[in-house]
Amino acid sequence: MPKGFLKSRKAKDALIICVFAFFCAALFSLDLFHVSPAQTGEKVPARVLEVDNSEVMKIGHVLRGEQKLSVEILSGKFKGKKFGAANLLRAQMELDKMFEPGDTAIVSIPENTDETCTINAQDHYRIGWTLALFALFAAMLIVFGGMTGAKALVSFVFSCALIWKVVVPLCLAGQNAIMVCMAAVFALSAAIIFLVAGFTRKGLSAFCGTMLGVAASCAMGWIFTHLFKINGAVMPYSQALLYSGFAGLSISDLYIGAIFLSSSGAVMDLSMDVAAGMEELKLRNPNISRRHLLESGLNIGRSVVGTMATTLLLAYTGGYLTLMMTFAANGVTPVDFINNPYVASEAVKTLIGSFGLVLVAPFTAFAGSAIFK
Repeated sequence: MPKGFLKSRKAKDALIICVFAFFCAALFSLDLFHVSPAQTGEKVPARVLEVDNSEVMKIGHVLRGEQKLSVEILSGKFKGKKFGAANLLRAQMELDKMFEPGDTAIVSIPENTDETCTINAQDHYRIGWTLALFALFAAMLIVFGGMTGAKALVSFVFSCALIWKVVVPLCLAGQNAIMVCMAAVFALSAAIIFLVAGFTRKGLSAFCGTMLGVAASCAMGWIFTHLFKINGAVMPYSQALLYSGFAGLSISDLYIGAIFLSSSGAVMDLSMDVAAGMEELKLRNPNISRRHLLESGLNIGRSVVGTMATTLLLAYTGGYLTLMMTFAANGVTPVDFINNPYVASEAVKTLIGSFGLVLVAPFTAFAGSAIFK
């Protein structure tokens, strides 16, 4: 390729990255639904110096009681100060934690606290390792993908910002969760596809196929959620959310929105595969007819769907592996297993998401045959 073309392409990619980086910063600065913090004071990391387990009782596999700690504050206005801290154990394996000397804990320091007060050790401090893992992911993405990897990284951050700063606040504010999630998928699909593929016919074909597949998943999700009589309370912390002052939320709509929001990434992936294959055919044979281009797109879709059909099944099954093991260990019959609300909800989520994957291939093929020709 001519050097001028490569420079122009790199400049365009750099401009797109800067624009989306600006959008990410703007999203993180939004405050669409402000909630006052439940506690006053500050939460800071602290190094665990000493532990006292004399009041901790082990009951079977769970722990109950109180672990007493001596900690040194690592940041904030109390940096360098030493406090006594309490770690309350409630016999809940998923929430309880034990500290050892040298661990870093996140502690809550109320206002008007001095060094004679006992503070609360809430959990292990994981922000440092989270940032390190994200930095490793970003570095590998850029090293392997170059400019395309950098654009993918920006789209990843944009997705996080949109979900956390737009989708979650609007749903909490009582907006229709289905419409909010659909608008989010529209924005995410446009950002991710056009950021990676550029404003090309390939990108437009993939975007059209994605939105048609997501719309089909949304319609089927609404229908089968009501047919299966799933109220959405099977989602984690949904009941706690209702009792936190948000009793007016429709958790059924939240469940439906979660169905196509969680499967939209796989749908985008499949539509891009089909669109990219059709683009290559068009470039290799500019005189290819629309019918032959459509047939080739459908054939590409069939090949990709063969491996993608189990993608969501494996993803969702992995999250509920212990549930299935519990049923198997207790000799639950297949009838009781299928009719369990947790299993039924995952079956709907898996099958509806997979249905969208199957539909997006022909949708993209039809859209691509029209757009490329």
